[in-house]
Amino acid sequence: MRITQVLFVPGVSGFFFDDQRAIKNGARLDGAVYEGAPVTKGFRRVREAGRSLSVVLVLEDGQTAVGDCAAVQYSGAGGRDPLFSPEQWLPALEMHVRPLLEGAAIEPFLDMAARVEAIELEEGRRLHPAVRYGVSQALLEARALARRVTKCEVIREEYALDAPPARVPILGQSGDERYVNADKMILKQADALPHALINSVEEKLGRRGEKLAEYLGWLVGRIRALRLDPSYRPVLHIDVYGTIGAAFGLNLDAMVGYLAALAETAAEFPLYIEGPVDVEARDRQIETMAELRARLRRAGVPVKTVADEWCNTREDVRAFVDAGACDMAQIKTPVLGGVQNTVDSVLYCKRHGVEAYQGGTCNETDVSTRVCVHLAVAAGAHRFLAKPGMGFDEGYSLVRNEMERLLALLAARRGPAAGRGRG
Repeated sequence: MRITQVLFVPGVSGFFFDDQRAIKNGARLDGAVYEGAPVTKGFRRVREAGRSLSVVLVLEDGQTAVGDCAAVQYSGAGGRDPLFSPEQWLPALEMHVRPLLEGAAIEPFLDMAARVEAIELEEGRRLHPAVRYGVSQALLEARALARRVTKCEVIREEYALDAPPARVPILGQSGDERYVNADKMILKQADALPHALINSVEEKLGRRGEKLAEYLGWLVGRIRALRLDPSYRPVLHIDVYGTIGAAFGLNLDAMVGYLAALAETAAEFPLYIEGPVDVEARDRQIETMAELRARLRRAGVPVKTVADEWCNTREDVRAFVDAGACDMAQIKTPVLGGVQNTVDSVLYCKRHGVEAYQGGTCNETDVSTRVCVHLAVAAGAHRFLAKPGMGFDEGYSLVRNEMERLLALLAARRGPAAGRGRG
């Protein structure tokens, strides 16, 4: 089977590009936009419309394989690549990707993806991670279509993964509607919730963390009040974007005391805090996160930390894991480039006793999300982000239904005796 035609189609993504530094510096929401001027290079305003670029591969039998180039909401922050503009990258796609793929035979996915990953531009630059992300998705689907199997089965075969496929617990993300959307998550019994988007000290965390503490108390009470089944005990996973470190001046002892108080409030619900600090440099971030985690363990504080900022590439994930800098690593799928890097990172975390959270961004698309579901089930991730968008319902429905259909299909192929495990 060969690829006979390659199309590049600009589109829109599921949310927005936001200038994280401007928001941390105090930019305030005014309706759906932020007031003030941007501070991160590439932004024309603090919030810009999210954009994507579809890569469509037409196969010689008429089938089509699709991948979506998409970039994270907070592009240009935490060591990530700058804002993704489809128009800016179309010439590189035309010059480097089309000649590589048009007319090419469909070979094993990992071989094809490696060729795209290795493309070098002028001055040693590489294709934007968003581009590598989208092209690799299309190549994975092309291989699956040629082999007449699912994308999950391609990954399992090429990585020689033989563990029974299992459902991956799903984390809902609330956006700024952290109260209403938490209710939705509880009603639908999300495995982990609510993300909560605590990205501002003044507005959301509180100068001494009091606003987050109050919200957490409300959340615990709300779960107890709304759940129909007392055994429903979701994980509480809250992303604070480094604001705890900012509020406490990176005083780790004070942070440990604060996190201990949050754990008491969380009570019977396991508590994960994502991005407790952001020190604006990778090596210092790893060192600080490792020390904070060590102090939490010594103090017996049952809070698990999640790496996010400065944990971008496959090499970054390994560095955080090797340093003992987190209990869970977010594998931020669009930032890693080709989707094979996501699989590699999930497997590396698992081999080294660190939980693998296959995240991504609210700013992805339905296409990239469905591909990511197949990756997560194949590699056995510990947690998966409901995406795209910040309304919860749509992203959760897309992720949950794709996962359940995939597991049902895999079980049917293994025979009636095969069950569906729960991750």
